[in-house]
Amino acid sequence: MKPSPTQPQPPLAQGADITLTQPQPSLAQGADTTPTRARRFASMMYEGVLLFAVVFLADYLFDTLTQSKHGLMLRSARQAWLFLVMGGYFLLCWARSGQTLPMKAWHIRLVAVDGTVPSFGRLVLRFILMWALPLLGAATVWTISRLTGWPSALALIVAAPFTVFIPTWFSPQQQFLHDLLAGTRLANVLTSQNP
Repeated sequence: MKPSPTQPQPPLAQGADITLTQPQPSLAQGADTTPTRARRFASMMYEGVLLFAVVFLADYLFDTLTQSKHGLMLRSARQAWLFLVMGGYFLLCWARSGQTLPMKAWHIRLVAVDGTVPSFGRLVLRFILMWALPLLGAATVWTISRLTGWPSALALIVAAPFTVFIPTWFSPQQQFLHDLLAGTRLANVLTSQNP
């Protein structure tokens, strides 16, 4: 029998099971609300660092198995392979816990619109749709460079991934466009609920 929280509790015996009677505080006020753009941006930067390692190892494996001598050799196959590897990374993390490592660090979780775990089909759709705006941004930069004749305009390509934030200013929930279309959303996570 457990003592009630109002009664004094005896000291714990060695090896006793410790249970918490009070809820853990939330790092982000208002769980199940949308994370701020700044936190999503920070998570995105952290994700970029991890993806560098994932892509590096996957590309090394590709080069080793195909005996590629330079980056342009088997270029289309390499791009398809890296797309699949990144897809595997994201889908595995999202399906397992709704979070990648950076999302855990910033207390952000991917959920369905109703707050439940998204289906695998929704996760695949989200992964595919999340490429649309960055690719459109990259195509815009390339077009500007070609129309102006200024090759240096291609330096703006570094801004292409951040085009995903543009629709957040026009959505009442401040969600990404790919989340709105895939039926998913990003939510704050209470510290005690972060695995």
